[in-house]
Amino acid sequence: MGLIVVSGATGRLGGRVARLVGGAPRLLVRDPKRAPEGADVAVADYADGAAVRRALDGAETVLMVSAAETPDRVGQHRSFVDAARAAGVRQLVYTSFAGASPDATFTLARDHWHTEQHIRESGLAFTFLRDNLYADFLPFMVGEDGVIRGPAGDGKAAVVAQDDIADAIVAVLRDPAPHAGKTYEMTGPEALGLAEVAAIIGGSTTYYDETLDEAYASRERYQAPKWQVDAWVSTYTAIAAGELDRVSGDVETLTGHPATSLQELLQAG
Repeated sequence: MGLIVVSGATGRLGGRVARLVGGAPRLLVRDPKRAPEGADVAVADYADGAAVRRALDGAETVLMVSAAETPDRVGQHRSFVDAARAAGVRQLVYTSFAGASPDATFTLARDHWHTEQHIRESGLAFTFLRDNLYADFLPFMVGEDGVIRGPAGDGKAAVVAQDDIADAIVAVLRDPAPHAGKTYEMTGPEALGLAEVAAIIGGSTTYYDETLDEAYASRERYQAPKWQVDAWVSTYTAIAAGELDRVSGDVETLTGHPATSLQELLQAG
């Protein structure tokens, strides 16, 4: 197994991958103070192509965790991919999003499609893991009044546990060649509507199906930029449109264990 580079290595997803993958992976971070002591650490921002190229020097396989949500995220991703190609990386493993397409309802899924296309055009071997919504984050969608609010209608999402995604990534990084050119759908074992999610979270949690106008109005207090509010709201409208309800067996195929249900995740937490 050649040199593996794990980006986002101080985050929950990348951090778990770094701990489990074995060997001596190089950890690509922005803040070296947060990296584990004694690790092989490289510091680079995705937009700094020269720094990324140095960080990836000698690497065979690279985990590219998608960058933080910003208006120029696609540009950052392109910079990273170009640097990987220049560094001679053999295979790029990219964390994409379910339903990635140029006209996806969820606005940020369009970023992932453009990134996937750039990776394809780069000539690098690749593996895409298209993640559904993180099951881990669902409790944080509950407001202070115990209500999940959003224009999701009766749609469903096949929410997935982050640890399952990490385990799938580890399996690919340890033996990347068989996964070259493949796209995997990272989902939980079932698709859930938000009323079902509220019931699983329990207590007095309920779901309120907002109209679009209500959704934008209820988020005005955050004074976030328009692109970000559009992303928040379109998370729910993508559910309503049925774009996140496909259930896949790819987690179990890659990891050898069944995907974790929301119920199991919350009980374990």
